[in-house]
Amino acid sequence: MTRATLCDSRNCELGEGPLWHPLRGQLFWFDIIGRKLLSIQGDTPLEWSFDEYHSAAGWVDETTLILASETALWRFDIETGAKERLVDLEADNPVTRSNDGRADPQGGFWIGTMGKAAEPGAGAIYRYYKGELRKLWSDISISNAICFSPDGKTAYFADTPKQTIMRVALDAEGWPGTPELFIDLAPEGLFADGAVVDSEGYLWNAQWGAGRVARYAPDGSFDRAIAVDGLHTSCPAFGGPDLTTLYATTAREGITNPDAAQGRLYQAPAGVAGQREHQVVL
Repeated sequence: MTRATLCDSRNCELGEGPLWHPLRGQLFWFDIIGRKLLSIQGDTPLEWSFDEYHSAAGWVDETTLILASETALWRFDIETGAKERLVDLEADNPVTRSNDGRADPQGGFWIGTMGKAAEPGAGAIYRYYKGELRKLWSDISISNAICFSPDGKTAYFADTPKQTIMRVALDAEGWPGTPELFIDLAPEGLFADGAVVDSEGYLWNAQWGAGRVARYAPDGSFDRAIAVDGLHTSCPAFGGPDLTTLYATTAREGITNPDAAQGRLYQAPAGVAGQREHQVVL
């Protein structure tokens, strides 16, 4: 099994939401609990601090991201750090926060929510598309694994405690049909966290508590895995000049007396190219 190596030595309480910006050639990720957005530009570490939890991002143009927080979706200027509220996201519900999210091939931005204490069924999954935020599914405990096939016809998502990854067909505008089971992880005692799909249509899933990112074929069969020193591996992203580097965030949250390996950002050669992250159309 390939083992990932350390990419960034900053420890995150809950590292999440890595995003490779294809125009900038720059990786961004979050420490949700630390209320920070982190990045590396060349060899220079960067970070922005917020007054509430932020968890996921998509790219809009060379200098703009869309960010998801516990109360809203935001337009974020990378150069100045300025934020503009686009739409409320469960702003009237103090129990929940944003969690996993990713842009779809049609230009929509999917974002899941969850209870801040992982309250059962407190969250939901939404899609922001052409200025409208629409709820797709409710009764979600821990939204995760939101990602998309290269042909734009299939989306994937998970509700982590259920130990399954679901798939759902998308129409021409990216709206989903009825979800069906893609992978049942319960027999192996695994829990699906964040995921991304590579250029060959294989899904790479970070597995909380397992210290790995596992690759699954389009038929759901296990292909291989990359070992990660962070036990709570939380989300992968493809990046690098040819999109063949797999990055993975990890978390210290939920680990008693975590060692220095926990909560850091890791990288590994994937042996296959990922997809270029899709542009969000505001």
